[in-house]
Amino acid sequence: MEKKNLRIVFMGTPEFAVGSLQRLVENGYNVVAVVTQPDKPVGRHASVLRPSPVKEYALAHGLPVLQPLKMKDEHFLEQLRSYNADLQVVVAFRMLPEVVWAMPRFGTFNVHAALLPDYRGAAPINWAVINGETLTGVTTFFLDHDIDTGRIIAQRQFPIPDDADVEYVYDGLMLLGAQLCTDTVDLVLSTDGNAPSQPQQDSDAHHAAPKIFKETCAIDFSLPAKRIYDFVRGLSPVPGAWCMLTPRDANAPAQVLKIYKTAKTHESSVGVEVGTLKAENRRLFVATVDEWLEIVELQPAGKKRMAARDYLNGFQHPEHFLLK
Repeated sequence: MEKKNLRIVFMGTPEFAVGSLQRLVENGYNVVAVVTQPDKPVGRHASVLRPSPVKEYALAHGLPVLQPLKMKDEHFLEQLRSYNADLQVVVAFRMLPEVVWAMPRFGTFNVHAALLPDYRGAAPINWAVINGETLTGVTTFFLDHDIDTGRIIAQRQFPIPDDADVEYVYDGLMLLGAQLCTDTVDLVLSTDGNAPSQPQQDSDAHHAAPKIFKETCAIDFSLPAKRIYDFVRGLSPVPGAWCMLTPRDANAPAQVLKIYKTAKTHESSVGVEVGTLKAENRRLFVATVDEWLEIVELQPAGKKRMAARDYLNGFQHPEHFLLK
């Protein structure tokens, strides 16, 4: 079978998935339909519906789009069957029921942004950076009953520089994942749907990658400086790590402060109250449990992201505040 004859249904939602869909389309693979999340209400009154990045790309290239509320909905299943897919490709989508992933004759494979079985879950890129990993990658695997546990088809590694934030790693893995996506389709084609795969080796040593919520992003300054440094870049630029700028005067209100970039100083802060601020030569520093950490970029409540040196122009006496 040639790739133009292999009928593919693609499933994905965010920008990360667009990279793989684009590579499939632009390289002549036969994508017969796209499945994505329903349009998301946005705006003050949630009165505007915003399509997913995958839907926008699919419509711009004339691809049929399905947006089921429930994956077991009979009308959706009838529509999906009508496309008679040989293979389904999933990138950054929701968990699929067996009736969906078992539908194509060659099965369904997922492109996951981690080196499985490490970092199973919804936010593998963030957690790899937060945990200070120096290496991550992408994995393709066949779907089965449990999330991110199917038989591994192929993997590619991606180094994480010490100064990289999530945006850098996200962009790199999106490109690498797109390459691995088409490589995996080619493997399925060349083996007539019998692509070799290996079971995942389970271990308690593997990291989890659960969904990130607002409370997940709160900075704990009682941790070592290196941990906080990694935490900040693991959430930058989205969703962004945050803390409370708290006046030492208990009668004044605290304010939310987002922190997007820090720098290690290797200067001891032992004996200084955790969260203490100081300014030197138009640079802003905060005391952690072991070292001073420089705050390089931040965003005060109600204002735009800015360099700390610009923030200090209007921020008098930082020693009168704590970060909590």
